[in-house]
Amino acid sequence: LIVFWAGAMNLFEVSHFVPEKPMYEQGLILLPHIASLGYGVGPGGEIIDTFPYFVSGVLHLISSAVLGFGGVYHSLIGPETLEESFPFFGYVWKDKNKMTNILGYHLIILGLGAWLLVWKAMYFGGIYDTWAPGGGDVRVITNPTTNAAVIFGYLGKSPFGGDGWICSVDNMEDIIGGHIWIGTLEILGGIWHIYTTPWPWARRAFVWSGEAYLSYSLAAISVMGFIACCMSWFNNTAYPSEFYGPTGPEASQSQAFTFLVRDQRLGANVASAQGPTGLGKYLMRSPTGEIIFGG
Repeated sequence: LIVFWAGAMNLFEVSHFVPEKPMYEQGLILLPHIASLGYGVGPGGEIIDTFPYFVSGVLHLISSAVLGFGGVYHSLIGPETLEESFPFFGYVWKDKNKMTNILGYHLIILGLGAWLLVWKAMYFGGIYDTWAPGGGDVRVITNPTTNAAVIFGYLGKSPFGGDGWICSVDNMEDIIGGHIWIGTLEILGGIWHIYTTPWPWARRAFVWSGEAYLSYSLAAISVMGFIACCMSWFNNTAYPSEFYGPTGPEASQSQAFTFLVRDQRLGANVASAQGPTGLGKYLMRSPTGEIIFGG
């Protein structure tokens, strides 16, 4: 059902896509993710080809049909218990050793998913970089950051003030390098969990039941959701503003620009007007020399 929704929604967005308008003004929620991977995107984030988006939707629809058929088969025709025919796939919730094996398989799949992004960025056409010279473009990442001090330094940053924790990443080299690290660690961790059994303290600390696994998973998804929320709201490197719309700080600057245009139409001299602080009400010069919005 999830794959079917992804394919159907993808095709729906493709059929309603208007090239002249930004994606975020059209309420699109799937196409920006595909565009971020560098498919169908030209310089400046302009969408020049929607065929890759159409292919993605069709592939998801076909995949959902295969998965749905498999679900119907196992529900109505297949063996009632897998232990009899396929012992490898059989399990019970209270089997602690089997549960850690399943955890290991999931970690390996997640690690391979992280490496898929790395391979796409480095060898299969590149990825969209909003900071590329000329105003954003698709480029191949040839020198990803593998320095552990740099990658794990983001985790050591404070989430408050101007530090920004992992949301402060501002270049694609660090993002791809981080996926190299996380992908490798997840694969190694998955292999470790497959070939080991839970330690005694873990056997005592955790509840080994289906409901407990569900609660653990929901808690983890909740944490990841909050992190993704902050990442998408504040970071415009992983979530380019060309596709997802302005970040919080960018939106506030846009609001200042709106007032600037309004007051200019009313006759204000925006170049020399001063605010209550004695600084420029609309425009001011930053410490590095650029003209920025003030007030």
